[in-house]
Amino acid sequence: MSDPLPLAQQGDQDAFEQLYRLHAGRVYALCLRMAGDAVEARRLTQDVFVRLWERLRLFRGESAFSSWLHRLAVNVVLADRRSAGRRLRRVVTATDAPAHEGAARQAWSPEQLDLERAIAALPPGARAVFVLYDIEGYDHQEISALTGIAVGTSKAQLHRARRLLREELER
Repeated sequence: MSDPLPLAQQGDQDAFEQLYRLHAGRVYALCLRMAGDAVEARRLTQDVFVRLWERLRLFRGESAFSSWLHRLAVNVVLADRRSAGRRLRRVVTATDAPAHEGAARQAWSPEQLDLERAIAALPPGARAVFVLYDIEGYDHQEISALTGIAVGTSKAQLHRARRLLREELER
């Protein structure tokens, strides 16, 4: 299969569908971890791909496409969180595994479920910093730029998230 990116950038819908199938699972996983809710993650995943369709022509290839898409997804989730204010979050359950087309169902071990539930139960700010730092690999400076919080706040939120996770997982 050839790279669908150039054709998708020219507006080819079939090529864009290929991009979706290639990247939807990873985008969904990121949205799920940041939102802590499967329904919300599916909605956010769709929002990411709508935004991608609108902005795909802007991708210049200065970084890997997957990195650019990942950054776009983080920005969509953070913008949604800012605009929506505080929402009620529910704990992720085993039945909340990816259900949208293109994402493979995943077998979750009890330990993974405990960790995913604990992450989902974190306060939104601590959860976002934890996911961005410990799971996605951003540094505090990048998190600060993405979220608009101070570097010190990012460090404090990470410390808080790790402490809360440790307490929850030791129960």
